[in-house]
Order: sequence, then C-alpha cells, then structure tokens
Amino acid sequence: MTKVYGTGAYDFKRHHVAEYPLELPVDQQQPDSKPALTLSEIQRDRLTKIAAANWLKTGGEAEEDGDGVGKRKKFDLELVKQIYETELKVTQGRKPVPLQRVMVLEVSQYLENYLWPNFDPETASFEHVMSMILMVNEKFRENVAAWLCFHDRKDVFKSFLERVLLLKEGRLLSIAEKTNYLVFMINAFQSLEDEVVSETVLRLASLQSWLSLSYGRFQMELGLNPDLIKKWKRMIKRKQKEAAKRGEIFDPSNSLEAKFVRNLVEEFLVVLDFEVFPQNSSPDEDNVIITGFEHINDAAVLYCERFMEFLIDLLSQLPTRRYLRPLVADLAVVAKCHLSALYRHEKGKLFAQLVDLLQFYERFEINDHVGTQLTDDEVLQSHYERFKDFQLLAFKKIPKLRELALSNIGAIHKRADLSKKLSILFPEELKELVCQKLKLVSDNDPWSKRVDFLIEVMVSFFERQQSQKEAINALPLYPNEQIMWDESVVPSINYSGEGCLALPKLNLQFLTLHDYLLRNFNLFRLESTYEIREDIQEAVPHLLAYINNEGDTAFRGWSRMGVPIKEFKITEVKQPNIGEVKPSSVTAEVTFSISSYKAQIRSEWNALKEHDVLFLLSIRPSFEPLTAEEAEKATVPQRLGLQYVRGCEIIEIRDEEGTLMNDFTGRIKRDEWKPPKGELRTVTVALDTAQYHMDVTDIAEKGMEDIYGTFNILMRRKPKENNFKAILESIRDLMNEYCIVPDWLHNIFLGYGNPSAAQWINMPDLLETVDFKDTFLDAEHLKESFADYQVRFVNHDGTQNLHPRPPFRIKLPRTLKGNSHALPGNKKSSVDSVNDVNMVDAGAEKEILVVETYIPPDPGPYPQDQPKMNSVRFTATQIGAIISGIQPGLSMVVGPPGTGKTDTAVQILNVLYHNCPSQRTLIITHSNQALNDVFEKIMQRDIPARYLLRLGQGEQELATDLDFSRQGRVNAMLVRRLELLNEVERLARSLQLPEDVGYTCETAGYFWLLHVYSRWEQFLAACAENEDKPTFVQDRFPFKEFFSNTPQPVFTGHSFKEDMRAAKGCFRHLKTMFQELEECRAFELLKSTADRANYLMTKQAKIVAMTCTHAALKRKDFLQLGFKYDNLLMEESAQILEIETFIPMLLQRQEDGYARLKRCILIGDHHQLPPVVKNMAFQKYSHMDQSLFTRFVRLGIPYIELNAQGRARPSIAKLYNWRYRDLGDLPYVKEGAVFRRANAGFSFEYQLVDVPDYHGRGETAPSPWFYQNEGEAEYIVSVYIYMRLLGYPANKISILTTYNGQKLLIRDVINRRCVPYDFIGPPSKVTTVDKFQGQQNDFILLSLVRTRFVGHLRDVRRLVVAMSRARLGLYVFCRRSLFEQCYELQPTFQLLLQRPDRLALNLNEATMFTERPVEDIGHPYLVSSVEEMGHIVGDKMNQLYQERIMSYQLHYSVSSVGPQNGAISSTQHDTELEAAEETDGIAVDENLSSQNHIKGEKGVDSSQNFENGAPEIMDETME
Repeated sequence: MTKVYGTGAYDFKRHHVAEYPLELPVDQQQPDSKPALTLSEIQRDRLTKIAAANWLKTGGEAEEDGDGVGKRKKFDLELVKQIYETELKVTQGRKPVPLQRVMVLEVSQYLENYLWPNFDPETASFEHVMSMILMVNEKFRENVAAWLCFHDRKDVFKSFLERVLLLKEGRLLSIAEKTNYLVFMINAFQSLEDEVVSETVLRLASLQSWLSLSYGRFQMELGLNPDLIKKWKRMIKRKQKEAAKRGEIFDPSNSLEAKFVRNLVEEFLVVLDFEVFPQNSSPDEDNVIITGFEHINDAAVLYCERFMEFLIDLLSQLPTRRYLRPLVADLAVVAKCHLSALYRHEKGKLFAQLVDLLQFYERFEINDHVGTQLTDDEVLQSHYERFKDFQLLAFKKIPKLRELALSNIGAIHKRADLSKKLSILFPEELKELVCQKLKLVSDNDPWSKRVDFLIEVMVSFFERQQSQKEAINALPLYPNEQIMWDESVVPSINYSGEGCLALPKLNLQFLTLHDYLLRNFNLFRLESTYEIREDIQEAVPHLLAYINNEGDTAFRGWSRMGVPIKEFKITEVKQPNIGEVKPSSVTAEVTFSISSYKAQIRSEWNALKEHDVLFLLSIRPSFEPLTAEEAEKATVPQRLGLQYVRGCEIIEIRDEEGTLMNDFTGRIKRDEWKPPKGELRTVTVALDTAQYHMDVTDIAEKGMEDIYGTFNILMRRKPKENNFKAILESIRDLMNEYCIVPDWLHNIFLGYGNPSAAQWINMPDLLETVDFKDTFLDAEHLKESFADYQVRFVNHDGTQNLHPRPPFRIKLPRTLKGNSHALPGNKKSSVDSVNDVNMVDAGAEKEILVVETYIPPDPGPYPQDQPKMNSVRFTATQIGAIISGIQPGLSMVVGPPGTGKTDTAVQILNVLYHNCPSQRTLIITHSNQALNDVFEKIMQRDIPARYLLRLGQGEQELATDLDFSRQGRVNAMLVRRLELLNEVERLARSLQLPEDVGYTCETAGYFWLLHVYSRWEQFLAACAENEDKPTFVQDRFPFKEFFSNTPQPVFTGHSFKEDMRAAKGCFRHLKTMFQELEECRAFELLKSTADRANYLMTKQAKIVAMTCTHAALKRKDFLQLGFKYDNLLMEESAQILEIETFIPMLLQRQEDGYARLKRCILIGDHHQLPPVVKNMAFQKYSHMDQSLFTRFVRLGIPYIELNAQGRARPSIAKLYNWRYRDLGDLPYVKEGAVFRRANAGFSFEYQLVDVPDYHGRGETAPSPWFYQNEGEAEYIVSVYIYMRLLGYPANKISILTTYNGQKLLIRDVINRRCVPYDFIGPPSKVTTVDKFQGQQNDFILLSLVRTRFVGHLRDVRRLVVAMSRARLGLYVFCRRSLFEQCYELQPTFQLLLQRPDRLALNLNEATMFTERPVEDIGHPYLVSSVEEMGHIVGDKMNQLYQERIMSYQLHYSVSSVGPQNGAISSTQHDTELEAAEETDGIAVDENLSSQNHIKGEKGVDSSQNFENGAPEIMDETME
C-alpha cells in the first residue's frame, strides 16, 4: 500500500552540478600551467599511476599497468602524507588548493576507495583528515553528493567530524589550510538535513557557546531573555553532573562548544589585522582608500572573504543564529571589519560587500528566540526604548552628554549627529561608557583603546536603521551599468566555485517570509541583470559606433535589437506620494526611425505594446579605436563605449501621424484600426522613479553629468525573456503585504517545526466521506487498492452488498489521524527500507473499511448527458496520492518517469470537483506543453467544459476543437446561450405555451419557476399516490413531448420504479439546462468583452490553468479583479524556481486576515533536472536552481512516491530505477507483445557503444562550453540511417546529446547525410537531454560527447533524464574509459557494461519486423569503428538503389508511360547513385562547424513506405 516517505540521507543527495572551465583567467595562470587536461595526460599522470596501484577500480579490479603492478597495495599512511605534502598543500598564491590535482584525485575516487575505508579516528594523521576535508570540499564545489559514501559507517562518520572539530588544537595551520578548513565548516553548516552532520555541528551553535561571552554581554542577553535563565541553570547542572561522573573538575569555558566559534572569530580578527597587509603591524587608522598592490596577501584576503561567508551563513539560519548572534556582537566583528584597512582597499571590494551583508543579517528584524518577524512599528518602538534608556543614563551619570540627553531623538539618531555628540568625551570616558556602563564590548578587547572603534560600536548600536521595506521600495527594478559589470554580484559565466560572492544563498531554512522574499528578489534581479548584460553585449557591437566630425556619436552599422534614438525628452515628473521622496511617476517620449530595417524586423518593432520593457543606452566610443593591448585591459563597457544603461516600460506607441498602435485597452474600436503610417515611431515610456531620483540627486549634489540628455540607443529584448520586471514587482508587492501564507503552511514553508504538520491527517476539516466516482473500475480494483484492510461493501441503508459495482463512497478511517507517516491502508507490519517510515503494525486482524455502494441517478436521456468515464486502473500508490490530494493540507507526490503523474493529477481534480463543487482550483505548470497535457486529459473526465479555463499564450496548441482561452470561453457561453434559449422555446411549444419565454435568460428563469418546476412538483405529488400503477409515469409525465426526440424511448411502461428513475433523469436534464442559462445571464448583463472575460475568470470557471510565468506576470491584475481559489495543483514542480512556485500561492487577497487556500498539491520529481538558471554562479553558489519541491523533500516533509512505470521495457527501466526507492513495472510493459519483441537489426535493446578517437580527436571545444565530438556525431547518424533503411519510422527515433555544440554538429551531419534523401529524412528530434525532459520516444540514440572530464553528466539527475526517455531501444555512444570510473554514475554504467561495448547488429534482419524475443540476441555482428558502421550503411544504401533500379526498369519495360507512382526518374537515380558513393565511407572534409548548421527541426519525411503497419504503441496511463 501507499508509503509516505519522509527524508534522510538517502533522499537528498546534494547535486546542483554545473560545468566549469579548466582554464584559469589569463592573469591568474602560473607560467608553467597548462590550460586544460586531456585524458591521455591524466592517464600518464603520476597521481593516476598511484591511484591505479592503490585504489582505482576499473573493470572490476585494478588491472596490471606498465610497471607490472598487479593487485592493489595495502593502505599506506605515508603515501597519504606524501600526496598531501607534494600534491595538495599550497604554500603561496591566492588559491587554497591546486584545483587540477584535486580534480584528478577526486575523479579517481581517492576519498571513496582509499581515505574513507581506511579511516580510523584514533590513528588517522592530520594529513589524512585534511585530505578528506579537501575531497569533500571538491565534491561540494562540483555539487555532487558529498556525504554519500560516509553513510555506510555512521558511527565512524561522527568520529571523523569530531576529529575535524579538534584538528586545530596544538597545531598552527597555514593560511591556505585555514581557508580549506573554513570551507569545510561552511559546507557542513549548509547540510543540516544530514542527521549526523547536523547533530555534530549544531552543538557548536548551542546555548553553551554563551560560556565564552564577555560578562557584561552575557548579563545583557539574559536580561533581554529571562526565559533562558532556567534553561541556562539546567544546562550548567547537567554539565556538572557529567563532569563529576567522569571524575573531572567542571570548567565550563573550556568545552569545545564554548570556545570553538569564538576561537575561529578571534583567529579571523588576527588574520584581518596582521596578515592581510604583512608589512603593517597595526591596522590603518586614516580613513583613506589604500591602493598599494605590493603589500597585500591575496590568500589572506580570500580567507577573510570566506570567513564573512561563514558568519553570514550562521546568522541567516535560525538554529545557528539564535545563540551565535550575541557572540558576533560581543566581539564587534562588523565594526572591526568596517574599520579595517581591507574594507577600504580596492582589492577589498568583495570583502566590503560581504561585511555589509553580514551587518544586514546581524540587524535582521526578527525575534531570535521566538522566530517571529518584527513589524516596522515594533522595530521603531524598540529603537526608541533603547535610545530613551541611553538618554536617562547619560542624564544621570555623564554631565558632558547633558545636551544629548535632553535632545529629541529625531535630532540625534542619525549617524553623523550621534558621532558629533559623542566626540566631546575623552578616550577614557568613552571607554568607560562603552565597556563598563553599556557593556557593549569587553574591557579586555585590544581594540577598546581606539576612539574610532568605540564610536563605531556606539553609533551602530543606537543609530536608526532604514527598515527593510523602505530599502526594498527605494531599489530600482531595472539594472544600471554599475551593477551589470560588477563581478562580485553578477559574475561572468566562468565561475568555477572556488571563491565566494556577495550573493544571498537559498538553502533549507529562512529567517522570515520577508527574508525569503528578499533573497529571491535579489537573486532574480541579478539573474535577469546577467541576461540583460548578455543581450547588450550582443546588440551594441553591431551598431559600429564612432565619433563623427562634429564630435558626436554616430553609427555605421545596424542591430536587430537596438535602434538609434532621434529624440528623447522627459515629458512629466509627478510629485512624490506622501511619505516618499522619489517622484510618483516619470514619463518620457522616445522617437526613433525604422526606415533602415527590412519588413520582418520592422514588424517586430511595430509589435511593441504596453508594458513591454525597453532599455535606453548612452554610447560614446573613444575617439581613437582601442589597440589590442588596451582592449585586453579595458572593461566591457569601455570596449563598447557604453556610458549609461536605464530601463523603462512602454505606456503607449504611436506612428508618424500620432495614431495609437497596438492598443489593448479598448480606446480604439476594432473596425477603426488602421496599419501604422510612416517610418518614425514615438514611444511614451515610464522611467524607474527610484533610479531617476538617485540620478537627479547625484546631478544636484555631486555635479554629475545629466544622464537623461545622453541617450542615443533604444534597445528591446525578446518578449519571452523580458518578463523580469513584472515578476520583481510581484515580489516587491508581496514584501509590502503582511502575513501572506496560510497558517498551516507558514512554518513548514520557512523550514521549521514538525515536517508532517501540514499532511492531511494532521489537518482540521477533513472530508469524512469521499465519493470516488469513476476512480475504481470495479470492486476488485478497490480491494487491491486497500489490500491491508478488510473491505466491507454496504448499501445506502447499511445492509451488506454482495455484488458491488462502482461508484463507491468511502468513509476514510480517522484512526490514521495519529499516524503522521501513513495514508489509508498503510498498515505495514514490517519496515522494508533503512529510511522507511514507521508503519503501524497491522496485527493479525485487518481493520474493516466500510465502502458504500450507490446507484448514481439517471443522468438524462440524451447521449451528451452520459458522463465521461475514467479507464485507467490506478495502482494502490496512485490511489494513496489521490486520497491525499483531495484532503486539505500539503500533498507531495514524487512521480518517477512514466508512472502516470498526469493521470493521478487529473483524477485528483475530478474527484475534488465532484466532492467540493463550490471550490475553485488553480493548476500551475512550468511549460505550456505540460499544461496542455493536463488539460487534454481533464476534458476526457466528467467536468463540464464551461467550468474550464486556460490562461496564457500556449492555449492555441491544445489538441481540441474547443477554445479554452478567456475569449473562446466567452464566445462558447454566448453560443451556448442561444442553443439553450432555442431549447426553452421548444419546451414551451411542447407545453402549448406562448413562445416568447425564450427571449432572455431572465425570462427563461421565470418560465422555469412558473411552468416547469410547478408541473414537476404536481407530477411528483400525483406519483406518490399511484406507485402501484406501472404505466402511470409514462401516461402522466408532463414533458413527454419535449423528450420525444431521444434516441431510445424514455419509458417502457413495465415498471413504475424504472420509469420514475428515467423521469428523474429527464428532469435532471431540464434542471441542468436552466442552471446553465442562469450562469449565462451575467453574459447578457455585461456588455464589454473584457468584463465578460473577467467575470468568467473570477466567478464562472471552477478550474483555471496557467503557467507559473503567467501567474507571476499577472498577479497584480488577479488581485485587482478579486480572483479567488481554494486549491492549488502544481505539476512539474521540481522544475519551477522557488519564487515562481511561491507566487501562485498568493494570487488572491486575504479574507478577514486569513488565507483562503485549503490544499496545495505539488507533483514533481526531484531526481530529474532542476529549474534552468543561466548564470553558473547563481546556480552553484546561491543554489538558485533549488525548487521548492526539492527543498521540501530535503526538509523531510512526507511524500508519496509513485512506484509502477509503464513507459519503458523493464530492462531499460533498470538503468534508472535504482535512483528511486521501489520503482517497479506495470503488468503490460512486462507482457505486452511490443515490449517482448527484440529491436530488429540490433542484438540488444540497450547498449553502451565505446567510440574511440576519430581522426585522432575525441572531444573538441571550438569555443568555451561548446563541446563537440565528431566521431560520435558520425556514428550516431550512421546508426540512424541504418534504422531508417530497415524501415523504422523517423518520428519514432530521437537523437539526444548532453551539449548544445554537439546538437548543432549532429544537425549538420544529418543535413548533409540524411535530408537530401526522401527515404531517410531527419529524425523526430535532435536536441539536448535537458530540453527533452518530460518527453519520450520509442528509440533514443544518445551522445555523451566528453572524453576528458565527465562534465555536467556527473549530475545524477541529468543521467536519470537521459536514461528514461526511451521506450523500446536506447543506444549510448560515449568514451567507456572515462564514464566507467565515475562514482556517481556507477549503478547505471555497471549495467551497461555487462554487455559488449561495441555495437552488436543482427545484419540478417532486413526489415523492422521480427518475431525474435528480446532475450534472444540472435547472431550478433560487433561493429569495430565509426568507419565500419559507415561502410555497412553505404552497402545497404547501394543494395536499396539496385532494387529501386530493377523495379524502375521493370516498370519502364512494362509501360512506356511516364514514371509511375513509386518509380524514380533518371536524374533522381543519378543523384542517388552519387549519394551512395558519398555515404559509403564517411565524407569528412566538410566544414562541420556550428555556423553552417540549419536550425530547423522539420524536414521532408517520406517514410510512409516503411511505416505501413508499424506498431502504434499508445498508452494513456503514462504521462
């Protein structure tokens, strides 16, 4: 029965893998360093030889190498020491590790096969522990599962972590070792979902850490939190007892918990003071910018940056923040950093940004001990209280500060004023005030002698902070040129994961909802900044800017996305709103000409419309072109001549005559529309008011240039990629609202509390009895679904039913309420997995489940009245998911490939609609394709089409005649209204009444009450007295004439009971008819299309579907219209960005202070690929590609995992089902004929094909990350041609690869070798694995490309997607020696390598039809190389030509008439013969670069001759 899984180490294997370059930036390369490693270099490398002799496993065991080394040697402690000293230890330079050496060791499984199996906590040396630390850090850098191998010995794992914590005792570490140690601690604190790790490291952030606080700070903290005093006393008592037991004297301040973090911080402060600038023995006191390069220690700077990252991580998670924030404040870390020389040094820019981020989190608006967010009023109130107390103290004790004590707070709580007032104190007086009276820092602190430090501490404690809301509202939404090219916040693509960045991270937990939104806001803003920057760098060079004779900027070239501005003027600046300083709006007009463009690009510029975002650029190139040397040193803006960038949003666009274009507001009537005139266009735009205010202030105060007079280029972006502003506005609006998430979801959402608190069994207001409608196909199906219950079928009156038939109503047992890990029927008596949940012991007696059967009422006499029925036989797990989904609360369903996620989702919607007809449900998916899949299946269920609505752009792709867009539904309602009114008139005629009753919906409503319903009531009253007359109903039914046109006679006259049921069915038909008319009435009253569409969306539709992007874009509109919904179902939720999952939960206003949302159903698969994040740094450093679904799984929130796949052959499913807990196969994939038959022409249904170097080359990279492998491309295309020649349909074959470069190369080869020949043609798709997620095909040919490093396929999720796309045949082309070594991929590659690694063909099978069973490999012929495969294909093509020529000659001799259907002309014959010569052996002299590829995926597919009779394998259980 259904298991609901929590999580443990098994569940979340950290895996945000990304690609990174092996090249170092030019300025960082060592003179003797090589740019990249090749496989042959790795194999010749000294480390690889040591690995082969000592720990490497290939082909089952270490093979003999050239030195005659046979079996692996015993563990050698000296070897570990030697490798550490010679290969891993860094003594100079910025980098803490030699990256390439670490990579070689990590790839060879140094940790898994050597360091960890031989780790003994008692005897392990410093070098052994340090080597393990480096390997773990490298795994985190590569974002692969780091703690995975440790879980085979959990007790030793704990001892290892203890050893790490004690590693520094009595030993002096170098700066590089300190950095590596620190990175390990950062990684450990980021892995709190791992039980062993969290148990060990959270001790360091416990209340015991307060033992190291200065006495004054300790008193202050306990005074602020009196509840902790008891806890403190209990802890001290417990520690004393433990010490007494051990026979030791209790010394609280000497324990590891007390001193660990403080020691780390003090060590950091020493490095900051004395090691960053080795020459300076004391920090610089003069507040000047220091620029000397010669005296800075880069490694120490990196250490300081990493330490800031460490403290930020500690203060941005509640479990670590609670007790460590006072420690950071006690040591005044932020103040010391602000005053350090590094903070003001030009090389300390990133450090300074990190210090500011640390200060932000130190002052974060939260109650640390309760975990609640402080409102703006509470923050202000506490600020005033604090200041008032200080003023009282100053008044009583410090006469010099009398003026400060008597001032009003508003006059002195700004930084400058406060500093001025405090500066009148002598240093001794100031020290006494700060250290003894206020106890803000310890007397013993070496910094306490510095006046500037003491004033900084005072000011930062008492000054008024800008509230987070104010800060976010003052931020411009559009990026400007300063942020765009700031590498520490928007890093370039080649971020390798070695350093840290001034970015927030998304991890398991967040402090408050505000913190959550703020981190997402910043990351989303910077990710879109990165994309905008790329677009600017693409568009500007094409313009060929230069300085003309007048000294102005002019343009020689043209750009599709950028056009020179003719005129720019600001037309209106409105007064600020009350309480704000920025203007309420700033409007400008931009005029440009489209005369230089061709028709296609003109139409793109003419298509600009309201709310589109444009960018204003100011370009001023240097007078003389830059020399190569200057260009090398110049920044990107300098090279482009780019001065300023500002964003704006279109209000309206007009043509040369001033006529409004593209108006969707209804100001221009449809029949008055005219095409735009002339070539000049004027756009009215809204500028960003916050940015405008900042710019104008700079002009006034600093005498800066007027930016708005310099714009000379207007740039647009592709509409699909340009929706960032609306999403940022949505997030900002959410930050300005209060308490926005439903109470039942709030804590879970932030990552706290009981993970199963929102599971349905812990929720109030459950559905006691659920009508499952058509979910169960028969009684047997129901019994299978509740196998752990004894099912008892009863009738409505409680008597037993011996011949039960669906539909069924089930009273769900409330006994499950206490068992937080189980769903109905989870009565397992044994636990069958290490990480399994605790199931209830079923005992000997099975509990009884009462199921009520009932006969559904007659739906009506017409065929259209009959309900559409479900035909899917759901598995027990799917039933569990359906039960969870229809109950209130949070339901999480993990759907492995092919397990019927979509069918489960649709059935949840179906049952929900019938059980809660008044509730409204919102469906969200990531892609239009998935939304359409869900929608097409909903239409096949018993939900009236009038209640369905599909919003957004992809609606036109729906495979249906009905239009489900807003406009389409309105039109359908109006058409339906006319049809129904005609029916009403027919009904009136049949009752011999005047026909004007069908004039409007209103008159029809009166007609229903007066004539229809009254007649029915009279009829029922008469029936009650004549139940003994079998023909009574037939004779007296009042609407008999109206129903005279039914396909079958309505009444038989044999039985009163049967006829009465039919009569009620007829009346139900009439009732539905008038109910529909009542629903149409609003469309009569509302006259405008927009009002009708909005009414439909907010009132009429019961199921509304849209993509997550559409939801984020239109949130403001939904709120204005009063959109409401009760349930949210999200498909593909593991592919949706965290923030794009969050926004759809909040598309409605709160009702009386509480959220209306009752159910949230998330369906996805965190073992497949995550959301796409283009910038590697945001993906790797900030974990921006973590979906909410994945985070919930990591947090241990219970989920149901569907466990029967119906897509692929069971043998192919084995390649990926190891990644899931219990994934089996549906019966028909085991028994179906098509799954039992072999693939004709191939010996195996799946195979790994080893592709050696082709023309002496493996992978190549014409440009960075653009990987290609010519050998694999040629091989794959040859195999594709071979399949086509056997008659495999082209639409059943897809070619996938892991890199875009290879995709383009394969398309080139196909265009050259396949497209010219009608009987081959292109395959169904040539695309990347990432793009093919969510799709499937019968046969997949997969190219893995890489031959040096495994690259991003190390992400197991990408492997799962790649292996799970094929139904009948999967052929993987790759370099065996590389991939078989990869630890993460071993379960799959071990299976693949049980078969020959050369392609095995059955050449005696000449067509695609074979009766050979899949187990029979026939007579395999092993293909030795790419060239040989080319020859085989060439011979087959020649053979085909010979046959065609023979048939042509035969036709020609029989008839002298022109070529018959199927014959070929002589010219065609000649070209085909030439083609045969070219294809026999492979043409390799063609230019195969990506530039000449043809992008189209469509081509002529004349494969009908081979497709006749091809087996169509359709299945509706699959996604």
